[in-house]
Amino acid sequence: MTIGADLHTLTGAYAAHALDGPERAEFERHLVVCEPCALEVREFAATLARLGAAEAETPPAELRARVMAGIGSVRQLAPPSAGAHGAPESSARRRGGFARHWPKFALAASVALAAALGGLAVDQSRRADEADARAAQLQAQQAAFGSLLTAPDARTATATTGSTGVGTVVWSQSRGQAGFLASGMPALPEGKTYELWFDDAGTMRPAGLLPASSGSLLLQGPLDGAVGVGVTVEPAGGSAHPSGDPVMLLPFS
Repeated sequence: MTIGADLHTLTGAYAAHALDGPERAEFERHLVVCEPCALEVREFAATLARLGAAEAETPPAELRARVMAGIGSVRQLAPPSAGAHGAPESSARRRGGFARHWPKFALAASVALAAALGGLAVDQSRRADEADARAAQLQAQQAAFGSLLTAPDARTATATTGSTGVGTVVWSQSRGQAGFLASGMPALPEGKTYELWFDDAGTMRPAGLLPASSGSLLLQGPLDGAVGVGVTVEPAGGSAHPSGDPVMLLPFS
């Protein structure tokens, strides 16, 4: 692209920050006296802003290169103007104008499609990363729980709730750790969860949320003098203090 090019064709390149140095300076002087180009720049900028806001994640590095390559290969035509004395253009001229501006519409559609596909790829990558992180966290939890079970001084206590719920606490004073193993705990309504607590001689200290009605959980925090573990039903996300009576109490004895 050279400075000698028709300035009316540079609106898209300017909105996409594809003009540098003298080209940008000359086009900005042109915008001051050309309202159709100024309007078209505002429309392009608004469209690009909406596309950017649609996906907050950083798009793939090659996306900008593809879009910029498209801008360089598709020539824009000058913006349409009214007929003589401001009279509306004829149907034939409107059809001709649409045909002349079709490359511009195609370029805009290509930009939108590229942004959408790039956003989809980023979203899929993010979900895969989150799944990998959850799997790694679960594996670490299981390994830590297994290690706790093999501690020389590991001890257990078991309690029941409902007709099928069984909870077992495992603890090791030498390691200062405890874990909880659940099986067949009664299903809870939506928006509720089981929360574990260290019983500090009557004062309950949060120790983690049970992810399912069956499974294991390494309790959060050290034993630190706790005399047992309690289980309560709490709102999803847990509570800082028990909101009801424990459904299980398992003493360290």
